[in-house]
Amino acid sequence: MSSITQTQPLDVPSAIAKRRAIKTFETDPIAPELLKQLVELTVAAPSSYNLQDWQIILVQDEAQKAALSAASFNQQQIVQAPVTFVFGADPNASEQNFTPILEQGLETGAWNEGTINYFKTAVPQFQAGLGNKRREYAIKDAIIAATHLVLAAESLGLSTCFMNGWLEDKVKEVIGAGDNPDLAIAVLVPVGYAAEPRLNPGRLPFSSNVSVDRIGNPYAG
Repeated sequence: MSSITQTQPLDVPSAIAKRRAIKTFETDPIAPELLKQLVELTVAAPSSYNLQDWQIILVQDEAQKAALSAASFNQQQIVQAPVTFVFGADPNASEQNFTPILEQGLETGAWNEGTINYFKTAVPQFQAGLGNKRREYAIKDAIIAATHLVLAAESLGLSTCFMNGWLEDKVKEVIGAGDNPDLAIAVLVPVGYAAEPRLNPGRLPFSSNVSVDRIGNPYAG
């Protein structure tokens, strides 16, 4: 079992500063209540018009993990970690889930009738106007949710790794979406207890890639 038990969650700045990409995991399971907390914090992420246009699949079954690893060039962190979050992105979410989202926004008091009526027209028009950008927008929302997961996990004593090395068609087959040509895979994130620590490799100075107003006017800090 992991010898590290974190009882006090880290604050957000500490989680950001401490996070590293972990490639080797202990096989210790994540307690169900902790996993539920991770899911809650992940789906608390913002999305365009609150469409929540992600499909998140928690891959935990050993055979499923092996298949997902095979679809990811046999990277072993998927096999080692107790769960890997697969973040799918659904460009058609507004056509399927829009009404419940509007009703919930009204019930919570977050949106009034005027906002609801505006969204009923504006959102379909906006989505239609995106054309082939709809997939890109959905992927952006899924990546934002994945970032929430990574920082939430770090704050709760778990480790993660963003994975972008996989074959989309193969991953979709594993999660049962092989017959859905529109669903995109945004990112895979194994979650578990780190088997070994990783040091901060450092960052470039602000002046190399942070500018003020225009590229080439470096931010000095």
